[in-house]
Amino acid sequence: MGLVQAVKGAVGGVLADQWKDFYTVPAGLPATAALFAAVPQGTNAGRGSNTSGSSNIITNGSKIVVPEGYGLLLFQDGAITGFVAEPGGYEWRSDDLNSQSIFAGDGIVTPLIKQSWERFKFGGQPGGQQQAFFVSLKELPDNRFGTQSEIYWDDGFLNTQAGAVTRGTYTLKIVDPILFVKNFVPASYLQPGKVFDFTDMDNAAASQLFNEVVGSLAPAFSLYTNDPGKGNRITKLQQDSLGFAQSLSAVVEQAYQWKSDRGLVIVKTAIVSIEYDENTRELLKTVQRADALSGGRGNSNLQASVAQGIQAAGENGGAAGIMGVGMASGMVGGFGSLQQPVAPVPAAPAADDTVAKLARAKEMLDRGLITQADYDAAKAKALGL
Repeated sequence: MGLVQAVKGAVGGVLADQWKDFYTVPAGLPATAALFAAVPQGTNAGRGSNTSGSSNIITNGSKIVVPEGYGLLLFQDGAITGFVAEPGGYEWRSDDLNSQSIFAGDGIVTPLIKQSWERFKFGGQPGGQQQAFFVSLKELPDNRFGTQSEIYWDDGFLNTQAGAVTRGTYTLKIVDPILFVKNFVPASYLQPGKVFDFTDMDNAAASQLFNEVVGSLAPAFSLYTNDPGKGNRITKLQQDSLGFAQSLSAVVEQAYQWKSDRGLVIVKTAIVSIEYDENTRELLKTVQRADALSGGRGNSNLQASVAQGIQAAGENGGAAGIMGVGMASGMVGGFGSLQQPVAPVPAAPAADDTVAKLARAKEMLDRGLITQADYDAAKAKALGL
């Protein structure tokens, strides 16, 4: 019975594999699919009779359509024999005996006899394997990262160590499909019906990438915030998807050789949230206050603070209090440093100094900044009484 079944299987398989096939992308693929086998379109609008062909044989003359955004990898007996990066329709041609077809001009009698005999020796199945796989050349979205506890990095702007819990997503791109398949994709995915998906957490290879990205976050934050071209601000991370992606990709390449060994790069990132630890939050508040008090805005705030101090000193300490405020302001440049820049004014003659002091004291009295007693004391002092 074994011999009869082998003969029946060999002859029936050869006849089924004589038909040309039309190969295309499987239906219902997720947007994150990276690698998958080309499938023959057995029927179309109810038409199509070749439903018994071998799953690992591509008949000569068969057509394979490569869509936009995909490449095509060709295999013969497990080895990569070709790669197509341009979209379009291609015809399969092979010197392998199992691919020969009477419909492709490979002969009528001799190929059939030879194929039947070869398949008979393998129990009725083909003794070779031809496969075609599509590989995505697009950005592959929704690859996620996240930390369960704080990560810490040396921050160039804060000039100390910063810490945070963070999560987000990144896009991947396969820039070298041959390296990707040879060095990274497990053999179990190089089978019909299997889909290699980076977002599938049951995929051990994809889980490894996740762990490597999480392990690279802290040095990537450090690289980004210590780059003068980025302004050294961690607050820019969430708005700079390309800039941080470059830092993350550089760290991943240095540590794990994604591009040189696996043909993969990180293209963009989207940081969904950053929850800074308590010390980092306090540092950021201090930085925000310093930013608010810098430049013209800070000058205005300082003027208002000193004016309040003068009023309080006049109410509580008289002329002595006012002189104390003047001395304190002198330590930071005096009252003159609180004014907005104006054109230089020629110095008043020494003889007019007493008049100027009295005029200034009278103005402060009129504005309610000092009392009449304070004014009288200042007047007596200016006149030497």
